[in-house]
Amino acid sequence: MHSPLSRSNPDKPALVDGHDQYTYSQVDLEVQRFASGILANAEDLNEERIAFLIPASPEYVTVMHGIWRAGGIAIPLNTASAEAELEHCLTSTSVKRLVAVAPFLERIRPLCDKLAIVLSSVAELLSDNLKPMPELSADRRALIIFTSGTTSLPKGVVTTHKNIKAQITTLVDAWAWSENDAIPLFLPLHHVHGIINVLSCALWAGATVHLMQKLDIEKLCAEAVKGTYNLFMAVPTIYVKLIDHLESLDAATAQPIKAAFGAMRLNVSGSAACPVAIFEAWQQLTGQVLLERYGMTEIGMALSNPYVGERRAGYVGQPFPGVTVQLFSEDHQPVTEASASGEIRIKSDTVFLEYWNNPKATMDSFRDGWFCTGDIAVIEEGYFRIMGRSSIDIIKSGGYKLSALEIEGKLLAHPAIAEIAVLGVEDRTWGESVAAVVVLREGQTLDIDTLKTWCEGKLSSYKLPKKLVIIPELPRNAMGKVVKPKLKALF
Repeated sequence: MHSPLSRSNPDKPALVDGHDQYTYSQVDLEVQRFASGILANAEDLNEERIAFLIPASPEYVTVMHGIWRAGGIAIPLNTASAEAELEHCLTSTSVKRLVAVAPFLERIRPLCDKLAIVLSSVAELLSDNLKPMPELSADRRALIIFTSGTTSLPKGVVTTHKNIKAQITTLVDAWAWSENDAIPLFLPLHHVHGIINVLSCALWAGATVHLMQKLDIEKLCAEAVKGTYNLFMAVPTIYVKLIDHLESLDAATAQPIKAAFGAMRLNVSGSAACPVAIFEAWQQLTGQVLLERYGMTEIGMALSNPYVGERRAGYVGQPFPGVTVQLFSEDHQPVTEASASGEIRIKSDTVFLEYWNNPKATMDSFRDGWFCTGDIAVIEEGYFRIMGRSSIDIIKSGGYKLSALEIEGKLLAHPAIAEIAVLGVEDRTWGESVAAVVVLREGQTLDIDTLKTWCEGKLSSYKLPKKLVIIPELPRNAMGKVVKPKLKALF
């Protein structure tokens, strides 16, 4: 797999960037020019790790695919990262070359100088002297994506060409991608959701990707009304922003936007649990039944509600074809009892090769050939429901194992609550007690007693929050996941 770029319709637009369009043949030529330039006098990059700091743009595609074609390992960096985070990514992978575009070129230059990394612009590396490309085996390393690092320092997740192909083809088949599809891309491109689920699936299928360097809700809605997109993938926080935007408009302005989203063939939500209230609000506004799925940097996508069939609010569906999923108990036995919870473990060609230069972490994450996700789930009527991360979202209180995600979903329906994070805090009596960190809606107030009263009949007594802290905003990572360890200090 030189690079997963469709060649079925060379004159079709692959990328749209503002007023500019780039056909598949134009993209392919730029990739070839970049690959030739970065090879210079070599015949093969031989898995050299090359980092790049580029937002959603044609240059991003040129560089990532060019590195792949030339036999290198692509390391996309987060354009919003602080310097210390970038330094961790670069030093842990021993990067010697970095490619960037303005304004990131000047921003990253001092760090590159400090680490003796050769910094280049994309234009500098484009060559008109096109070279033959090396033959690449499927098992060759292709990509290092860093984990979101919500519980520890980000780890470099290494995927091979075989892994990437499996991740893409799984989704292209399951979600019926075709060259007739058009999708906006505003998700961060240092993460599997943006790289694989949107960009790579689209380019594999011969679809058109509309690039947005940052999310602009009004522009997105205006393009949707024009019928620009028939496919939409986002994280729950973006659906919240869209719902708030639609509810702020008068009926005549909102109606065509609702109809436009309703006319799309598919709306997907992922990267964080979608609260049932958001699922239902979106359905009520647009008629779209969100397709929620489950995946990780290490495994691509593993579970999904069906493209054709019942999509259940609060559930992430069933395993994709070719992905074997099993729940395991704390003593590593397969869970066979109906509705009993267990850790999700995965076997599939989509599962990553290793954590870069971290054999201990790699070994610890596998058991008997299964990748251990650390996520706890139950299976109810054949559909998986995620209870949360074993280390963060499972609260062990008075002999019960409580799902923080379930409690968050219930409390989010409170009229005063805009956002919420539920976590377990140390408690002498209960082991852990339920604590809630809340962002209030404008002009609202809330205290723990009022919240407990409101919860009567909605939550079992042992699930009620015993502590409440109100803050102006929740700490989130680039994919919109709340960084819960930062909230522990509030208690």
